Amino acid sequence: MRWMGIVAVCVAASAAVAGEGLPSYKKLTITEKFYCEGAYYADFNKDGKLDVVSGPFWYEGPDFQKSHEVRPPKAFDPKNYSDNFLTYTGDFNGDSWPDIFYVPFPGREGFWFENPQGKEGHWKQHLAWKKVDNESPMWGDINKDGRPDLIFNTGGCFGYATWDPAKPDQEWTFVPVTPKGNRGQFQHGVGWGDVNGDGRNDLLEQGGWWEQPADAKPGDPWKHHPFNFAAAAAQMFTYDIDGDGLNDIVTTWQCHNYGLVWYKQAKDDKGEITWKQNVIMPIKPDLKSDALRISQLHAFDVADVNGDGVLDFVTGKRFWAHGPTGDAEPSAPAVVYWFIVKRGPDKSVEFIPHKVDDNSGVGTQVAAADLNGDKVPDVIVGNKKGTFIFLSEPAK
Repeated sequence: MRWMGIVAVCVAASAAVAGEGLPSYKKLTITEKFYCEGAYYADFNKDGKLDVVSGPFWYEGPDFQKSHEVRPPKAFDPKNYSDNFLTYTGDFNGDSWPDIFYVPFPGREGFWFENPQGKEGHWKQHLAWKKVDNESPMWGDINKDGRPDLIFNTGGCFGYATWDPAKPDQEWTFVPVTPKGNRGQFQHGVGWGDVNGDGRNDLLEQGGWWEQPADAKPGDPWKHHPFNFAAAAAQMFTYDIDGDGLNDIVTTWQCHNYGLVWYKQAKDDKGEITWKQNVIMPIKPDLKSDALRISQLHAFDVADVNGDGVLDFVTGKRFWAHGPTGDAEPSAPAVVYWFIVKRGPDKSVEFIPHKVDDNSGVGTQVAAADLNGDKVPDVIVGNKKGTFIFLSEPAK
């Protein structure tokens, strides 16, 4: 169903339509202990198969049954918080073995852990940055040097941190792109991508986007384009959703409440970028309706799940984001969903929901990666319910 004006897509699609030609998933419950709110992947033992890291352990692919301690394990009370909000990987010392960066509780130090090259024992800890703010820092190659950067704010400035594999014992270098502001440790809404199509990666906040100049110099503010993308965004992704050649933006409207939105990019008569909000799931849903609604959409990732060349996105409910009595419907089923992006010939877009699970949810991170080698993205989550891997199985 589609309404005119602000385009809204009813996502109460039937199971038959939503699942047609799409994979089902085999759920692996790795642990039911709460170690982290974000898990990730890399080939840690260099056997040619992707492994998964969640909290203090990494798990060997392809069955993920054998675990190894990266650091001393500590489980947390799901009514409270962990010391690990997201996780990323990279070769931080240039030895060709993937290392692990743990995004901490907002405002704390961020450390990376050095892969011991197949040896057992805890990995060596290195300080990356002394104060990593934001609830969902992102990982992307902003300066196009071939290495992903950490995108976050610190000391009231928004920007990104780079690392030099030739100097692994040095702290990372933070590059501010904004003047100092009132950004706090629990800031929401981070994104990146080439918004205006000039070949340079820009940065996104929920209150606007920052345009990277052609001659960007460290410490010089980028050009700010204010726009209210969200009240409390999760990760913000920039890509051409409708296929018109202009990059759009998708995110949560309020990641502790409701709302899933995307913004269509257009140009006014002066060639300036404008944005039109399109609602995927309502900001104020009818709680008596049986239409799909998901509260606390605190994590996103994008991948092409159905092989049509268009990026889809995976998201879900962050279970007990503020404990069992906080936020909207804190104990509703902790679902994980793909939203399939289906383009029409007239540049219209439908978002078809495809359920992965209803008893796991996301944390402040969800990761999509082809773990089993079938060219279909699998899903990795670590959160207050535990650690779960969803391996794709052929479409029926």
